[in-house]
Amino acid sequence: MALELLQNFPVPTIDRPFGIHLWPIFDKAFEVVMGYPASDFRFVEGKTPMSTFKETAIALVAYYVIIFGGREIMKKRPAFQLNTLFMIHNLVLTLISGALLALFIEQLLPTLWRRGIFFAICDHEGGWTEPLVVLYYLNYLNKYLEFVDTVFLFLKKKPLTFLHTYHHGATALLCYTQLIGLTAVQWVVICMNLLVHVVMYWYYFQSARGIRIWWKKYITMLQILQFVFDLGFIYFASYTYFSSTYFPWAPNAGKCAGEEFAAFAGIGVITSYLFLFISFYIATYKKAAKTGRPRRNTGKQSLIDMKNFEVPSPAKNAADGTPLSNGAIASGRSNGPVTRSRKA
Repeated sequence: MALELLQNFPVPTIDRPFGIHLWPIFDKAFEVVMGYPASDFRFVEGKTPMSTFKETAIALVAYYVIIFGGREIMKKRPAFQLNTLFMIHNLVLTLISGALLALFIEQLLPTLWRRGIFFAICDHEGGWTEPLVVLYYLNYLNKYLEFVDTVFLFLKKKPLTFLHTYHHGATALLCYTQLIGLTAVQWVVICMNLLVHVVMYWYYFQSARGIRIWWKKYITMLQILQFVFDLGFIYFASYTYFSSTYFPWAPNAGKCAGEEFAAFAGIGVITSYLFLFISFYIATYKKAAKTGRPRRNTGKQSLIDMKNFEVPSPAKNAADGTPLSNGAIASGRSNGPVTRSRKA
């Protein structure tokens, strides 16, 4: 009986890395929700929802108005607990990230195996196929769902740090630029991000359940490795594009698909992430030793201050609501620790 079950068990192959064919299952699920199969989806700028810069800009402005406005509203209200909703939110994002990652792997592995990495990141037939465009678009929409992370923060009266709020908004904008810019290399960044999010959101789900996780700092290390890996591919693809287009005499591997503004967006945003997350890691896990003497204004201490920096609200006295004369903001406590915000 056991041998018979093993014989009937789907064997993973290059074309079916998980043994079963995931795309037909996804195709039918997509049709149930949208009314047409995923295979018929076409991303058309100006027609597809959230496909214009105006829509994206409105969504980003709304995000920042809601989170900072919500923080001000919550100042005079008790914090919500929301633990059950928080668990559900993180479990849903874990499952979505895992499902998208599995679909990406199924689509990309045959191309990588048969045509190589350069074809997959620089040719539209390798990195801009119709199934991949569907997944790019769904990943882009998922970035707006991840905005709910910040809603939980202000409802629970946790600090809204620059790293968290910048990262969420910039990632949604970056995904938009890569969709409009028709970049074939974007699957590298997306797949790495999905892998990190599977681990990260699972961690937050387990933490919300009250389970103590010992490997928290390794999530930040994984994020830093993610950005280093991403930038290697982004710099290579960008160099290949610009050298083949404007400097054909320079050594290059050939032509690379995508628009110039998308290349600059990818370089700028991911490079900023790398710097910010390295700074966060140093400040969080490599803190200066505590001494009885006043701390000097060292580079490490500056990173700690930056990590703890909360995006300021309108200056007012925390005790009576009156403005402070020097524009500083009262913290409400003299020397307590600042709670670290979520990263994504």
